[in-house]
Amino acid sequence: MQHPTRLLSHNPLPGRWPDLPLTEGEESSAAPMTHADTDTRPPARRLRHALEGAGMSALIALCRALSVDAASALGGAVARTLGPRLALTRRAARHYARAFPSATNAEITNAMRAMWDNLGRTVFEYPNLTKIDCYSGTRVTVRGAEHIDALRDDGRAGIFFSGHIANWEIMPLAVAQRGCDISLVYRAANNPHVDQMILRARSAITHTHVPKGTPGARQMVRLIKDGGHLGMLVDQKHNGGIEMPFFGHPAMTAPAIAQLALKYDLPLVPCAVRRTHGAHFEVTIHPPLDHLHTGDVSADVRTLMGTINTFLEDAIRANPPHWMWLHRRWMD
Repeated sequence: MQHPTRLLSHNPLPGRWPDLPLTEGEESSAAPMTHADTDTRPPARRLRHALEGAGMSALIALCRALSVDAASALGGAVARTLGPRLALTRRAARHYARAFPSATNAEITNAMRAMWDNLGRTVFEYPNLTKIDCYSGTRVTVRGAEHIDALRDDGRAGIFFSGHIANWEIMPLAVAQRGCDISLVYRAANNPHVDQMILRARSAITHTHVPKGTPGARQMVRLIKDGGHLGMLVDQKHNGGIEMPFFGHPAMTAPAIAQLALKYDLPLVPCAVRRTHGAHFEVTIHPPLDHLHTGDVSADVRTLMGTINTFLEDAIRANPPHWMWLHRRWMD
């Protein structure tokens, strides 16, 4: 086995294993900051970060003072009122039309409003993750929990994956509340104050966060060798990845999840979250995907990534407006 501090090539040669994978998603323009890093920021950026942090802190306090339902409803109302007026909504509408070319202008307009409603709800639900119990009451219905139990009890490492659909944090919350430890792979926020607040909110799920990039790749391998479980969102563009179809159009796709699963023979568990109404959800945990080992590593990675992209497409089609269409997923 190769040393865990070397990096995976994103274009492995047939029949040859690369080393470690870089993680999926766009590279952050600012890595997680230490106090020394913070001191190097320009004064204007430090001030902006501080103001954003203060605003986020006030928002979190407001949401925590409300019930889950009230906070979610408030976030949806604010976002669906303001979001459609933003210029970046036009980009999201173009993306939606690309994936659903038969959609009418009215359907796209309604989808954009519903997208903003979902995003606003998701943001305002973040501070209240500690109030959400996936296995008690009617707020969350979990289907396929036996697949979580299987990974929890088999003594092996594994990966749960999904996309930015509905409130995507409900998936790892359902895994963690089943007694299965999970470490989340994430892209650090550019604002270090906001980043720390997000991590504190996610403490309802885990205290182990793996940053995307080279250090995170090494940490992932250590976790895998220790029998840990990873949670990954794999629906974002990665310019250093491989070209794969997504909704019938070429999209640069990070192959890290497939490379890890194939190299370490990991169970790869697809998960889908659906917002049924308000702050109520349905989580479906599917059986692990089958792995092909043909001896052609590059082909096997592409086959598995094709299966993953198809799963994500199907999950998005189940409720199209609840995906993050703002993201620049395609190559243009």
